[in-house]
Amino acid sequence: MENTEQKIQELIQQYREYAQEKGFKLNPNEKIVEGVIKGLLLREELFGEKYCPCRKMTNDKIEDKKIICPCVYHLEEVEKDGHCYCNLFVK
Repeated sequence: MENTEQKIQELIQQYREYAQEKGFKLNPNEKIVEGVIKGLLLREELFGEKYCPCRKMTNDKIEDKKIICPCVYHLEEVEKDGHCYCNLFVK
């Protein structure tokens, strides 16, 4: 699993670019970002998708599709609360 660190860094970079395009950024706290990213990668390994590690899966494929990161809720949460539910993205 030596390329796990590389996967983590690649995903962080992808999400950093995504956040920039959307007008916000990744959380400046690297520990939080890395924790969320590790959770996403674990869920991808276990369930086949990067389901948000901070949200409960329902085992309903259509419902759970909403929580694939970046989830359907994150834009509104960042706008309203200044961060998404799991604190990956912040204003």
